[in-house]
Amino acid sequence: MSERPRIPKPTAIRMSLYLRELHESIQSGRERISSKLLGDALGLTDAQVRKDLACFGQFGQPGVGYRVSDLRERIRHIMGRDKGSNLALVGVGNIGRAILTYRRFQEDGFQFVAAFDQSPQVVGQSIGGFRVQPMEAVRAEVRQRRIDIGVIATPAESAQEVADCLVDAGVLGILNFAPRRLTVPPTVCLGSVDLTVALEQLAFDISIRRELRQDHS
Repeated sequence: MSERPRIPKPTAIRMSLYLRELHESIQSGRERISSKLLGDALGLTDAQVRKDLACFGQFGQPGVGYRVSDLRERIRHIMGRDKGSNLALVGVGNIGRAILTYRRFQEDGFQFVAAFDQSPQVVGQSIGGFRVQPMEAVRAEVRQRRIDIGVIATPAESAQEVADCLVDAGVLGILNFAPRRLTVPPTVCLGSVDLTVALEQLAFDISIRRELRQDHS
């Protein structure tokens, strides 16, 4: 088996954006798309699109473009999305409930199969079609249901303990929504979504935009 090429993180992120745009193109009935149209939709140059795709082989035909459905399936395979992934949610608060009931995850091959919480008031409730289970059930459920990814939506103070529990249970990756930096072994992939940081960055960009407007007024 040939060794998979090392792909820079920014390229991998753009591949996910291409996949999203191709999904929307299919929804709108588009059958073919050029690198220029794909780049324009995402604020990229057509050269950047072609360079990214070239990391994974030959795509499309010069002057003809790409068949949307074929390119989408090729990228899904590259990103490991064609195999599907079983997910478990830990922390069924407001954010957790929104994540658990977001239909797009299932459409994209991410299937939640279990939900956990440590609160006695929440355990046993039926939320989004799932009966919330206690943390003591994590190990057995991860193994029985072949859960690949654990999603953490707990308060910051309990996030590391939850991560340790998921790692011990055997998950391959963790997506962390808790506002805390986590430590996991190198054998486990870790992604983080910090909504506060995202808002702070947006506020910073807005402040810069305001200063520029004032300078030109």
